[in-house]
Amino acid sequence: MAVLFLKYEARLSHINTLLKNTRYNKNNQTKRVSMSIPQSYPDAFDELKTQVREAGLLDRVPVRGTIEMIAVLLSMVVALATAPLWHPILLGLFITLVMTRSVFVSHDVLHTQYFKNKSLSKKLSYPFSAFIISNSSSWWDYKHNVNHHTYCNIIEKDEDIRALDGAFTHNAKGNSPFLKKYKHLIFWGAQFFMFPAFIAQSYKFVIKRKLWGEFALMLMHWPLIWGTLFYQIGVLNTLIVALTVNFTLSPWLSFGFITNHLGCETFNEEEAKNFSWMELQMRGSRSLTGGAFIHWFYGGLNTQIEHHLFPKAPRFNLLKVQKMTKAFAKKYDIFYFETTPLVAYIQINNALKEY
Repeated sequence: MAVLFLKYEARLSHINTLLKNTRYNKNNQTKRVSMSIPQSYPDAFDELKTQVREAGLLDRVPVRGTIEMIAVLLSMVVALATAPLWHPILLGLFITLVMTRSVFVSHDVLHTQYFKNKSLSKKLSYPFSAFIISNSSSWWDYKHNVNHHTYCNIIEKDEDIRALDGAFTHNAKGNSPFLKKYKHLIFWGAQFFMFPAFIAQSYKFVIKRKLWGEFALMLMHWPLIWGTLFYQIGVLNTLIVALTVNFTLSPWLSFGFITNHLGCETFNEEEAKNFSWMELQMRGSRSLTGGAFIHWFYGGLNTQIEHHLFPKAPRFNLLKVQKMTKAFAKKYDIFYFETTPLVAYIQINNALKEY
């Protein structure tokens, strides 16, 4: 099954139905299947949700979440206060670690994984994310929580899968000769500039929406972080730190984000109407193997199927939720899309080849 699925190239329509019902041609390429094939996903999500809730895995973790937020803030203060004692590259790597954790923490806070009160979560996330990485929580909440989680892998709604002229959508035609020729260079090269791209999108969003309070918070990042570094270690060393941060933070975050959905099934709005919410989340998401270290490294996004099924489940509980989800999928003979990180990148690259 695993070998066949690798050759399936991770993004042709209806993974579950295809693996059970399609033939493979002489090149081991899966033929597309009409949308008219009946669904095999049971309407039993309430059963899984009840199991997860009764196990206490949906309970918020305010104390642990608060400790993590304080730890991130204190780590950044220590980095800035002791900057002259560091080699600039090592300092850049440490700041990358702190900023990466802040992204994951802000993501979790906005999903109300720490605090049940949405208003409180926003009030904490907005300055936290703005001060440390100059990111807009309102932009991320709209882009990620509202659009992506609601319309997972729906082409017209989910902008995460429309990158590179929709190269990762099932109806991509490859109409741009330039993109077709340089697609691999453009896509993989862009992963090293993801962080500034995110920040640019944040500023564009808050300016367009006239969110001047959040805009002011985001601007404070520059004197607080980079102004302090400039004062402490000078222009050249600050530049080295900035370059180190960009070219480590960008791929760390980006290579984590792309494994979640790129190369998975995509749907247009009409197709998606035929699916239950559970089916849409499971068919459009990929989880990664690797255990505790991978879970830490990817900030819990490695358990992407579980995160989409239970976005309010704290990151600390998702590996336990994963065990239940796998057992649930096995019980109902539902395909569970899981690979190693390396295989996920291979699948993504194979999907890119089809553009």
